Amino acid sequence: MVRIAAASFAGTAIEFYDFFVYGTAAALVLGPLFFPGFSPIAGTLAAFATYAVGFVSRPLGAVVFGRLGDRRGRRPVLVVSLVLTGVATVLVGLLPTYDRIGVAAPILLVVLRFCQGFGVGGEWGGAVLLAAEHAPPGRRALWAGIPQAGPSLGFLLANGLMLILSGSLTDAQFHAWGWRVPFLFAGVLAAGGLMLRASVEETPAFRALVADNETSPSPVAELLRGHWRLVLLTAGALACGYVGFYLTTTWSLQYADDRPTVGRTTMLACIMIAVTGMALVTPLFAVVGDRYGRKPMCLVGCAGMGLWAFPMLGLLATGEPMWMTLGCLGTLVAFMAMFSVVGAYLSEMFEPRVRCTGASTAYNLGGVLGGALTPMVATELARGDGTPWGVAAYLAGAATVSATCLLLLPETYAVPVTDGEPAAA
Repeated sequence: MVRIAAASFAGTAIEFYDFFVYGTAAALVLGPLFFPGFSPIAGTLAAFATYAVGFVSRPLGAVVFGRLGDRRGRRPVLVVSLVLTGVATVLVGLLPTYDRIGVAAPILLVVLRFCQGFGVGGEWGGAVLLAAEHAPPGRRALWAGIPQAGPSLGFLLANGLMLILSGSLTDAQFHAWGWRVPFLFAGVLAAGGLMLRASVEETPAFRALVADNETSPSPVAELLRGHWRLVLLTAGALACGYVGFYLTTTWSLQYADDRPTVGRTTMLACIMIAVTGMALVTPLFAVVGDRYGRKPMCLVGCAGMGLWAFPMLGLLATGEPMWMTLGCLGTLVAFMAMFSVVGAYLSEMFEPRVRCTGASTAYNLGGVLGGALTPMVATELARGDGTPWGVAAYLAGAATVSATCLLLLPETYAVPVTDGEPAAA
């Protein structure tokens, strides 16, 4: 389990590093470099629009890689998705800007962002199922929660590099070449991740399907026929988590960068401290989820994000690093109360024949609903002077919708994921 968890954790960390480094660059530099004819605010919105493309492609990647996972096994998904995302990220770092190749620059940026999202859409399902389907009953949330902590490390790596470069280079140097370094570093990480995953075994659940000749000939069609309501409810339930996460880690960076009293370096440091706190509570919340169930933890996290929305915006508006850090930390801790158990929850909701397709599609469709438009919507809501309370209302509204969906979903913590496996205690 330690080797399996390490391979799952490393993969999600690397792939979400690739995904997050783009979001940070979109908030800081991609607007003027790839959309120079726009006003500063319009350039930022255009950069966030290319950022949203990565979310739109994630469900498509989930469907394609999910089918691969349900037909050929969870293990192949881990390798192909990692290569695709790593190559796309490195190519962004090599991409000429608008002043070199004109309109081809933003077009290629959109294409590469699409490939990033496509790969990430497949990664999560393969990594989480690898851990969940190997995990012993009664500890599934804990082991499946370990790859859920991978995005935290990916975020810290991506933004740590951005913080170092932003703080040590002049604005001219950062805009000329400094922003490219984190993208190029993705190639090194991808190579290391592939080495870690080389010896990973296929999961018992999939081996049992193959032995009994019960793999689905068309998992996508089977999912749409028998599980479409579950997919939509789960995606809606997860949406508020994405809203809270990307408001905190992406939009708040742009919000602070527009305020001369704060600046990007200070806000990056605040966010990184908050993400570190989020990572530390992940195993604790997962253990609680194994003890008391998945649904209660999701409801607590959802309620926490909704209730903390207005305090968070008030704390961000102070411009004081300590209070801004607290505002971010509150939202991210509530987010992790929900997402620490999501890997186990989705693994238990879908039957093994369509589990990779169903879990991946529901998770990434939630990303489209909650994450794709959040930075753009928040940027529009924050126009003008004063505290952007409309952004808080947006998060609170998303939490209300997600809580409603959660109430319609079942509890699953006693459901076995492999035939013959005893129910959780």
